[in-house]
Amino acid sequence: MSRHPEVLWAQRSDKVYLTIALPDAKDVSVKCEPQGLFSFSAQGVQGESFDFSLELYGPIVPEGCKTKVGLRNIMCSIQKEQKGWWKGLLKSEVKPAPYLKVDWNKWCDEDEEESTSDLASDDDAAAAHVGQDDGSTDDEGMLYLPDLEKARGN
Repeated sequence: MSRHPEVLWAQRSDKVYLTIALPDAKDVSVKCEPQGLFSFSAQGVQGESFDFSLELYGPIVPEGCKTKVGLRNIMCSIQKEQKGWWKGLLKSEVKPAPYLKVDWNKWCDEDEEESTSDLASDDDAAAAHVGQDDGSTDDEGMLYLPDLEKARGN
């Protein structure tokens, strides 16, 4: 019998961030498929099995999906196929499972993201940066991670 770890999510116009709360996970496996299917499985500390699959709201770029396994959780950065804001994390209109929660620490609204972007006012300037390696990484949104126990109030 497998269990579901707590999953926190947040989005930007080009990415979705998932933080899977599973301390000391082993045998972590993450699969991203172009049509938006995200699958996760891992072993917990006492050998228990954790897994889940999500049918994401829109298509994604599997090559643009990155995973970092930390001591307390697993962080996934999922690149959207098309830039834009999703109505929600999942394609289904059904109420999401109780283990899926919004990550308010990483959340950014559409208007907030626009005001913090590079201030490239015209599309030509923005297009000129596409595909260039500016030395930064795709992990900017995954650098700050709060202590989950503190966030839960334990």
